[in-house]
Amino acid sequence: MYRSHNCGELNASHINKEVTLAGWVQKSRDKGFIVWVDLRDRYGITQLVFDEERTSKDMMDQAQNLGREFVIQVKGTVIERASKNPNIPTGEIEILVSELNILNEAKLPPFTIEDKTDGGEDIRMKYRYLDIRRNPVKNSLIFRHKVTQEVRNYLSKEGFIEVETPYLIKSTPEGARDFVVPSRMNEGQFYALPQSPQTFKQLLMVGGMDKYFQIVKCFRDEDLRADRQPEFTQIDCEMAFIEQEDILNAFEGLTRHLLKEVNGVEVDKFPRIQYDDAMRLYGNDKPDIRFGMEFGELNEVAQHKDFSVFNSAELVVGIAVPGGNSYTRKEIDKLIDWVKRPQVGALGMVYCRCNEDGTFKSSVDKFYVQDDLAKWAEATGAKAGDLICILSGVKNKVRAQLSALRMELAERLGLRKPDEFAPLWVMDFPLLEWDEETERYHAMHHPFTSPKPGQLELLKTDPGAVKANAYDLVLNGNEIGGGSIRIHDKETQSLMFDYLGFTPEEAKAQFGFLMDAFQYGAPPHGGLAFGLDRLVAILGGQETIRDFIAFPKNNSGRDVMIDAPAPIDDNQLEELSLKLNIKE
Repeated sequence: MYRSHNCGELNASHINKEVTLAGWVQKSRDKGFIVWVDLRDRYGITQLVFDEERTSKDMMDQAQNLGREFVIQVKGTVIERASKNPNIPTGEIEILVSELNILNEAKLPPFTIEDKTDGGEDIRMKYRYLDIRRNPVKNSLIFRHKVTQEVRNYLSKEGFIEVETPYLIKSTPEGARDFVVPSRMNEGQFYALPQSPQTFKQLLMVGGMDKYFQIVKCFRDEDLRADRQPEFTQIDCEMAFIEQEDILNAFEGLTRHLLKEVNGVEVDKFPRIQYDDAMRLYGNDKPDIRFGMEFGELNEVAQHKDFSVFNSAELVVGIAVPGGNSYTRKEIDKLIDWVKRPQVGALGMVYCRCNEDGTFKSSVDKFYVQDDLAKWAEATGAKAGDLICILSGVKNKVRAQLSALRMELAERLGLRKPDEFAPLWVMDFPLLEWDEETERYHAMHHPFTSPKPGQLELLKTDPGAVKANAYDLVLNGNEIGGGSIRIHDKETQSLMFDYLGFTPEEAKAQFGFLMDAFQYGAPPHGGLAFGLDRLVAILGGQETIRDFIAFPKNNSGRDVMIDAPAPIDDNQLEELSLKLNIKE
């Protein structure tokens, strides 16, 4: 066998024991008469020692010529380490090597295989197999495994059945762009990779599976960012014979379980907020409630003066920054520059200092008296020593701008602590949203989401006012899961397709199989899907998902390690009945 022990398990209790280890050379220190080598594997590091008094000349020569990342096997005796290292589990011992076998030599790596490396992200992604040897990436993948196992264990104990659904399915027009796959055997026809197993899990409910889950790859051809990949993993779940409350209770339980078992954190409360209130108080539908800074709307107390910027705005809104009165004018000017960046898009920012003596000093003092400014403080909850930051403009835009500022300020103030967890349910989303370009309604979630009970008739008179029987689970300002109670009868589903602009023929062509299934006794059902990549990252104290994915894509959707996507040769194109039409 290549090893009797791993490089993280030996300690003082093993002294005088003969052992065999194998791994990679982390580094070596050559003093001429003695050589120390740090041997690394997935489990840790063990120090090896070669000295000229106890080691043959040939082996000393070998040891002195070991390079970084050489793969070696050693046999030797565990001895007490003279200079102990309390920072690692094996720090009390070292191995006096009696036999050295070089299993494979290695080129000098393009970056150091250490926790703090000198390699930039691009070079590390190109050599991802080397990056995985580093503790931060290795530990993130192990952490993901732990979370995934806890999910499987919990859901299985709760009576959920794991069922696999197909990857080669039919392209549908809703949601993000599909990745399509040409079919060789069906000339001119294409499969699509699933954006989610949505219709299949509904069909499983029709099939009587009752409680389903799947840890499943999903695919969306959309623009990328730090928390988005073209292929991602969902914890996909569905339940039959349930109401909304059953779903919320089931997945609060899963979230509590993960926080306790993975992070050692007990969370009792899962507050609930209406979508409309989330937008009004936080400017987005996934608010971080680990800190305050709720929005205060100021139209009534800031308009109808002589300040035209506010008077012409649809919404004037502000937040109180705790302790912000300590900011210098230069620091405030930098904040103003920050909100004026193209990524945020504000035209400017008004501010008001809340002095310790109860007075106020604003950047628009010539338009407002102290009583006016006191009303600003009351509306935003500002206290003495705080700073009020105010934006104005078109309602939806200004809320998004102030939301970005709120999150930036919280980051600067250290309020977004990765070891604190604040879950939140966001409820009652709009069922439909109007698209100005296509001049028709689109489903805010997907076309299988049911309206809130009692609101079906409202579809005929005021479709934009209908609320969805839908819910998102938010953790620390990130949506980690979302779902809904589904439509389960053909008539309502037909009505929904009608309002989404489908002709009966289009609805039948795209979703006829589902409509047919509803005619054979579909039970009431609903579900929720967690984004596993994002969930794991947040539980791991991060918001970037790449280190929790073994082989991620970059922001252009490329795998720079294997150089994909890549062209295919003319023979393959011909076999698939494809012809390229690439515009220069």
